[in-house]
Amino acid sequence: MSKEVSFKNRDRFIQLGVAISALRKLKGMSQEKLAEKAGISRSLVSTIEAPGIANGFSLEVFFNIADALEIAPTDLINASLFPDEIISKK
Repeated sequence: MSKEVSFKNRDRFIQLGVAISALRKLKGMSQEKLAEKAGISRSLVSTIEAPGIANGFSLEVFFNIADALEIAPTDLINASLFPDEIISKK
């Protein structure tokens, strides 16, 4: 279902999942609706959005999710990026 994520990319995948979840909710979409529009399973959406867990997924899935959310893939990536200074502060 999900792909192994390297330690180097762990935070990036977590942030992307958070951004997808937030945008989905802002658009009033359920996980089921996003999955349907993206042509993927609801369980994959749930896995991607799982808080604090890095779950890798293909670029095809990423592009399908961006299309389903009606957002440019670059904007989805930018929505998920937090500066390293913010991430490293605890």
